[in-house]
Amino acid sequence: MSQEVLFALGLTLFAGLATGIGSLMAFFTSRTNTKFLSLALGFSAGVMIYVSMIEIFVKAKDALVGALGQVNGNWATVGGFFGGIVLIALIDRFIPKKDNPHEVRTVEEMNDAGKVVEDPALLKMGTFAALAIAIHNFPEGIATFTSALQDPSLGIAIAAAIAIHNIPEGIAVSVPVYYATGSKKKAFKLSFLSGLSEPIGAFVAYLILMPYLNDVMFGVIFAAVAGIMVFISLDELLPAAKKYDEAHTSIYGLVAGMAVMALSLLLFL
Repeated sequence: MSQEVLFALGLTLFAGLATGIGSLMAFFTSRTNTKFLSLALGFSAGVMIYVSMIEIFVKAKDALVGALGQVNGNWATVGGFFGGIVLIALIDRFIPKKDNPHEVRTVEEMNDAGKVVEDPALLKMGTFAALAIAIHNFPEGIATFTSALQDPSLGIAIAAAIAIHNIPEGIAVSVPVYYATGSKKKAFKLSFLSGLSEPIGAFVAYLILMPYLNDVMFGVIFAAVAGIMVFISLDELLPAAKKYDEAHTSIYGLVAGMAVMALSLLLFL
C-alpha cells in the first residue's frame, strides 16, 4: 500500500473519529456553546459549498471533458452532480426525522435529566442516530479518500470540514443513549463506532474503485461528491446552524469557511 493511499485512509479516519470528540464534549461540559456550534456548522458548510462548486466540480468537468469530449463530458458532469444529490436525498428520505443525526441535540438535554430515564425508545433513538450517521459517513469517506488521492491539500480541507460537522453528530448519538442507560461508556462506544463508517467507506473505495479509477470514473465520482456535499450543506448544516444563530453568526461562519477554503486553494496553486 503506497504512502498516498495510507495518507488518504488516515484522513478519513481522522474525520470519522470526530464523532467521538462530540460525544466526549457532551460528557465534560455543562452547557452547549450554541454560538460556537452555529459558527462551526456555518464554517463547515462554507468550506463544503466553496470547495464543491469552485474546485471539485471543475476538476470533475475537466476530467470528463478530456475523456468524453466537450458535449458528453459536460452532460456526464451535470449528471454525476445531480446523481450525488439524489443519492444523499434518498438516504435522508429513508431516515425518519426524529432519528436524523442532524437534528441537533444539546448537552443540556443530558445534564438536565439528572437521572437515568428507563425508556427503551431513547436507546432506540440513539441507536438509530448512530446507524444514520454511519450511512451518512460512508459516502463522505469515499469523498475524502478519492479527493486526497487526487489532491492531498484538497483532501485535508474536506476532511477538516467533515470532522467539524461530525462533532455535533457525536452529541446526537451520546445524549439519548446516556439518557436511557446512564452509561457514558456505552454512549461513547456507540458514537465512536458510528464514525468508523467513514474509514470503512474509504477502504471499500480502495478495494473496489481503485482498479477502475480512470478519468471517467474519477470525474463521475468527483461530480457526485460535489452534489453530496452541497446537499448536506444546504439541507442539514445550515438549518442546524441557524437553529442556534445569534446576530448572523452562522452566515459569518459560512463566509469565513469560504474565505479560508479560497485562501488555502490559492496558496497551493
